[in-house]
Amino acid sequence: MITLALLLVAAQAVTQTPTMSPSAPAGPIVIHADRVLDGRGHVLRGASVVVNGGKITAVNTAPHGVPTYDLKGMTLMPGLIDVHAHLSWYFNPQGRLHTRRDGMTPEEGMLSMAGNAYATLMGGFTTIQSPGANEDKDLREWIASGQIPGPRILTSLNPFGSPTRLTPDSLRALVRKRKADGADVIKIFASASIRDGGAQTMTDEQLQALCGEANALGMRTMVHAHSTASMTASINAGCKQIEHGVFANDTVLKLMAARGVYFDPQVCLVFRNYLDNRAKYEGIGNYNEAGFAAMEKAIPISTAMFTRAIHTPGLKVLFGTDAVAGAHGRNAEELICRVQAGHQSPLDAITSATSLNAESLRMADQIGAVVPGLDADLIAVQGDPTTDITAMRHVMFVMKGGTVYKNVR
Repeated sequence: MITLALLLVAAQAVTQTPTMSPSAPAGPIVIHADRVLDGRGHVLRGASVVVNGGKITAVNTAPHGVPTYDLKGMTLMPGLIDVHAHLSWYFNPQGRLHTRRDGMTPEEGMLSMAGNAYATLMGGFTTIQSPGANEDKDLREWIASGQIPGPRILTSLNPFGSPTRLTPDSLRALVRKRKADGADVIKIFASASIRDGGAQTMTDEQLQALCGEANALGMRTMVHAHSTASMTASINAGCKQIEHGVFANDTVLKLMAARGVYFDPQVCLVFRNYLDNRAKYEGIGNYNEAGFAAMEKAIPISTAMFTRAIHTPGLKVLFGTDAVAGAHGRNAEELICRVQAGHQSPLDAITSATSLNAESLRMADQIGAVVPGLDADLIAVQGDPTTDITAMRHVMFVMKGGTVYKNVR
């Protein structure tokens, strides 16, 4: 369980970071900005957004009274959503990737996760999906209760790894247990990592059991799959979201579009983060010379694949970074790569990280757009990201659920 130490990290963030000022003014809050991106592909000039009780209550195309926050020179938009980030990945005090053998206590680990969550929120991400660790559950609950600052978290708890020798019936039972334990989504490894070639590791029958049971329970699934074989098997098994897909060809991209399967590829951040932090990873597991070479080769392959994906009619391409140790708080770099290297339009990239991601999480009625009735998750960046996507690096204002966590003047 999370200890009192977590409250200390939150208090320290408030006292030592003058730009972070958690507050929820009484009564209506009026936010005015040079432009507002509604998260659904529209741009409003000189608009005001009214917030009350943690909800957006009005969007006016002209100034609405004296603004509580006058964001001159800024662009207001929905809080960003990352559908694939790993808050439980962090570096230990020796500057190396944390492993269970490095002697860190559970309390130290949870403090590291809280730090990752705080950095992510300050980077403009008010909701994330963190698949892969039981520890995510405690962090999810403490953030939701307002005890510590961080993005809204959805988690799979522990994933279904690969390879596994469990029978289909055993896997179905484990899916039911994940739901009972509080998982928001089922995470499945259908292929090896890119560092090991990405070949399929789960059988078709195992995938059918996992995704079939999740569907029967009304749960979402997200599947790590790099090869066309593992992607095809996952799609045919009824899985609802494919992660990564570095080696996806046009046939499997069209199959995802036809079946209504969401696709969450990555262009650069996860690969470059590993390469930039090579000394902190090298020698741990498959983080070796061959593994780093494979990741370097994957960057142009994944970038070309991404460009084909966004031009595949009907394919819903999500925004997920796979942020691990070293990348938390820099999630928006993936947006920049998608525009500059992957040739996605800035507005489409931002839409994928807001309303489309909210749709994939089945939360479109709560977050992901600047429209009345939705939660007041709002951020502002300096400048205009529709003309210069690097403006996403300059998050000046962060509001989550009507509470302001960052306001840089």
